[in-house]
Amino acid sequence: MVKLLNKEVQNYIHANLKTDLHSLLLKKSPFSDVSMQEIVQQIKGKQVAEKKFPFLLKEGILFPPQLNMEQSSSEKTALYKSQILKGKKFIDLTSGFGIDAYYLSQNFEDITLIEQNAELLEIVEHNWAILGKKARFINQKLEDFLDENQENFDTVYLDPARRDQNKNKVFLLEDLSPNILEIQENLMSISEQVIIKLSPLIDLKYLVSVLPNIFRLDIIALKNDVKEVVVFLSKENKKGMIGNCVNLESGESAFSFTFGEEENAQSEYAEPEKFIYIPNNTILKAGIFNLISEKFGVKKLHPNTHIYTSPEKITEFPGRIFEMEIVDSKKIKKKGQYNIISKNYPLKPEEIKKKYGLKDGGNDYLIFTQSKKGKIILKSV
Repeated sequence: MVKLLNKEVQNYIHANLKTDLHSLLLKKSPFSDVSMQEIVQQIKGKQVAEKKFPFLLKEGILFPPQLNMEQSSSEKTALYKSQILKGKKFIDLTSGFGIDAYYLSQNFEDITLIEQNAELLEIVEHNWAILGKKARFINQKLEDFLDENQENFDTVYLDPARRDQNKNKVFLLEDLSPNILEIQENLMSISEQVIIKLSPLIDLKYLVSVLPNIFRLDIIALKNDVKEVVVFLSKENKKGMIGNCVNLESGESAFSFTFGEEENAQSEYAEPEKFIYIPNNTILKAGIFNLISEKFGVKKLHPNTHIYTSPEKITEFPGRIFEMEIVDSKKIKKKGQYNIISKNYPLKPEEIKKKYGLKDGGNDYLIFTQSKKGKIILKSV
């Protein structure tokens, strides 16, 4: 690790930040004690950091293998979570590359990081020294730490590994590493609050059924791409579990709801009016289709079409808003350029483009969907 910090090696890394990495790997390293694989790992790390965690673009920062960085939260989602938490003692039981731990522990005095990968933890410890942030670094398996631990913490955080021994993705809590269902009582015994980051693909009803201590669930997207589902567990019996739909860098306000509200909510239906609304992906993930109809006073087009409409513009709606009109398929210009959306419609966008001879892109939109009266095409005005 120290050899990578050599000034000549660092200069070589900076000089090759834009070089094709595959061609670079075919070359012989100019340094006898640093391999080309190690150099490429650092270049790749800087490239990833530029988009995902730019706060690490500092002199002397080292990067782990690509998989460790892929599994890390982005700086933006970590920063969002950090604004929720404060206390005295914080522990991250699966620190990985330490991005979440760095941000989530901002408002804590005493910080502990547990990581079973010794090399990865060494990199994190080195980087935190560069960043001027202190913590206790423990190289140990989470399960072993929990067996030996005698301390209590204000907040316990963990991001379980979501791949099995064959590196296939897994989603059920019992298939994660660690097995959350096996250790949940142990976790609750050492803290008033346990926070677990999970896959954006996890089923929310399943989560609620297997984790009795959930009091809050956040669905976090970045520019409408759902990145993670975060559950908050507490020993206290709190009435009404809160859900939060957060679409970062979208300009949209977060939408909060109580689990159970959707069951009691009802949608009204209407044919397309002047404004058309498509909920963001956090709302779709939450499955609160009737609730947003009720809350924002917009009407659904069809029970299975999660598209809404209103005569007046509801600017607070959490999603995309279009001004549109119904158009006859015969009036769609051949070779016209459109952004095509297909929802609850027999044809996919690619099939629609082929059928009508359309090009992708531009500023205009076509929505192929269904209302209660049948199939319709909507065109932006």
